[in-house]
Amino acid sequence: MLVLTLPDGATREVPPGTLARDVVATIGERLLKASIAVMVNGETLDLNTPLRKGGAFRVLTEKDPESLAVLRHSGAHILATAVRRLRPDAHIGFGPAIDDGFYYDFEVKTPFTPDDLEAFEAEMKKVVAEKYPFVREEVDRTEANKRFADDPLKLERIADLGADEVISTYTDGPFIDLCRGPHVPDTSYLKHFKLLHTAGAYWRGDERRQMLQRIYATAFWKKEDLETHLFRIEEAKRRDHRVLGKSLDLFMFHQVSPGAAFWTERGTIMYNTLTEFVRDRQREAFQEIKTPLLYNKMLWEQSGHWGKYRENMFLIHNKETEELDSSLKPMNCPSHYVLYGAKKHSYRELPLRYVTFDVLHRNELTGALSGLTRVRQFAQDDCHVFLMESQIDQEVQFLMDFILGHYAAFGLEAKIKFATRPEVRIGTDEMWDRAEHALESALKATGKPYELKAGDGAFYGPKIDFDVQDSLGRAWQLGTIQLDYAAPERFDLEYVGEDNTTHRPVVIHRAVSGSLERFMAILIEHFAGAFPVWLAPEQVRVLPISDDLAPVAQAVADRMRAAGIRAHLDARSDTLNYRIRDGEMMKVPYMAVVGKREAEAGTIAVRERGQGKKQEVVDVGAFIERVTGEIRSRSLGSATPA
Repeated sequence: MLVLTLPDGATREVPPGTLARDVVATIGERLLKASIAVMVNGETLDLNTPLRKGGAFRVLTEKDPESLAVLRHSGAHILATAVRRLRPDAHIGFGPAIDDGFYYDFEVKTPFTPDDLEAFEAEMKKVVAEKYPFVREEVDRTEANKRFADDPLKLERIADLGADEVISTYTDGPFIDLCRGPHVPDTSYLKHFKLLHTAGAYWRGDERRQMLQRIYATAFWKKEDLETHLFRIEEAKRRDHRVLGKSLDLFMFHQVSPGAAFWTERGTIMYNTLTEFVRDRQREAFQEIKTPLLYNKMLWEQSGHWGKYRENMFLIHNKETEELDSSLKPMNCPSHYVLYGAKKHSYRELPLRYVTFDVLHRNELTGALSGLTRVRQFAQDDCHVFLMESQIDQEVQFLMDFILGHYAAFGLEAKIKFATRPEVRIGTDEMWDRAEHALESALKATGKPYELKAGDGAFYGPKIDFDVQDSLGRAWQLGTIQLDYAAPERFDLEYVGEDNTTHRPVVIHRAVSGSLERFMAILIEHFAGAFPVWLAPEQVRVLPISDDLAPVAQAVADRMRAAGIRAHLDARSDTLNYRIRDGEMMKVPYMAVVGKREAEAGTIAVRERGQGKKQEVVDVGAFIERVTGEIRSRSLGSATPA
């Protein structure tokens, strides 16, 4: 018998093979009517799945966040049903739920058009109205091959299944799909959904395989949640950093160097301002270093990257040996170990924090490149801390405060997640037990709430991740604190302890922004290009209302620049309204208009971004003091995201 433990501690004993819905019925018919799926030991199963193991048993309803993935997976199945009705020639691939919706891959001779999507969505509504039950059936390999004889993508998937793996199919009406589930009880549950767009996707993510057509969509239990999501999508398009980066003259990309940004003067000002902000906060407690960009493979073999990461590295061919024997560095860690190991260190120096802004290179696929968020050349505000094991708790608290303080400066909040050992890793289980216990204990000591990300650690150690939420509610994985026991062993790192003998330090890898390029992209979209004064590439634009007042306006701009303000004189012959409009389009925080009365009185008429046509006449000196105060305090001011 299987023993199932309910959330209230009550138990149910049932024979193996009992349907999940039958167990729910023993709890209550009302609950059965509201149920979407169940969770057994953390695994989501639909109501028609036979139970094969006991353990913690929980019923999912629409109120449970986990049920949304079940709805979306069913939405993907309904999408495939609709596509096969209208395009019976389409071969079907996979259709999983994803973080913000679902997709399904199809192999077709001609790409789908917007008109196709409109037709598919209309057909999906018909499938929903027909209220087909999702009928689950378990079949053997022979029967599975027979049912999907006309679908080569499915046949390939069947061939990959293990000998003992359960093969299941789901049918809704005339459509059948190879699928492990889970699904909602019937198609009528999908009430609030939207097909979004199509994209090309290689079969099984392999660029050597055929290109499929992927249809992206989303679904929610509530209409208002769908509407909110669609609004955010449109708002995200308006804030797209690739569009704003061009219109605000911040950066560009060019085919001569794919995946590497060309920063304009304005963009470089922002990039350097962001870097200097990090430098200022690190100046006292960290030591900034620089290391080479090119290394012999000997270093990567020692670190373990040559065997596990080589396909993502830019390799260099040696003309003399005819071998690929070196690489541009894709991360800073090994070079920091080399520098640390070149000297003797005392316990009195620890924790020793090395930081760098060195350029890194990773050989991303061309199709994966996306503006500043996925590039081949980038820099990180990267840090490696060498410390004693006894210092882990205190160091994690220090780094936690440092990282969260960085995000707070931009009005960003973060959710904390703890990631444990992945399947592919280096080091012994004993080492991982020790590292996971040490890092999680330190995390608990901070008192911060966190979520578990089982199996998502780095290949050398567990980590704490910071998922930052922007003004549109989107989550970005940025900062990280990674505990590493493996590197000190591989690189024979030591320090002299209080007992005058050598000991092995531990290493913490720390990043705050992740890559500076990606963080810039997030800030551009977070603020929709309307940056706080201290970060804005142009802080004040000075506008004389006529040519004869240009010398006075020039003197005002010079006075502001002397005070450290990034002020720009716009004395073009265009009308004042045109120049004001241009300043608004460039999202300049302040525009200072100099008219005849202002010139005589030593004042300026200030227009603040976001305040419409409202003007405030102020003394030039008072205004300079106001702006420099905002810069010093790094105030969000009018840039506070809505």
